Amino acid sequence: MISGQEKKPEETTFVLSDFFPYKVRIFYTAVSGAVRQVYTSLHGLSVNEWRTLAVLCDNAPLSAKEIVGRSSMDKVNVSRAISALQKKGILERHIDPTDRRRILLRLTRKGRLILTDLLPEVKQVEERMLDGLSAEERDTFLRLMTRVTANARAIGPPIRGEHH
Repeated sequence: MISGQEKKPEETTFVLSDFFPYKVRIFYTAVSGAVRQVYTSLHGLSVNEWRTLAVLCDNAPLSAKEIVGRSSMDKVNVSRAISALQKKGILERHIDPTDRRRILLRLTRKGRLILTDLLPEVKQVEERMLDGLSAEERDTFLRLMTRVTANARAIGPPIRGEHH
């Protein structure tokens, strides 16, 4: 503001419910909650356990560092999820035969069965959330999300643990 000039009232009005980042948070909470209901009710998994399982689904075996790089979780949350999943018999640790200092993680038979059970259920929830959107609208929506994400990354620091 230039010295001696006051802002007009309409310039200082702020309605949180109209603020885009707030709307995104509400959107995230609703979407995440709908999916969380599935993996929590069927298998008692936390959000970080579910994300770790989902990353390992098609990418196993991976190190904890690789899981961090392929998810939106930081290393502390990944470490806790790995410990919990190992205690539940859902994943196991193996020494990498090509680098004995590296620990690889892979799903156990129980872990693969849990995913076999969960994937159709979470896909059904996804489909219900996108109900009423045409294929073109879905594509447009995903493109817009990608563009806004890129714009936000250009503005601020990268998200911890996010793979680019």
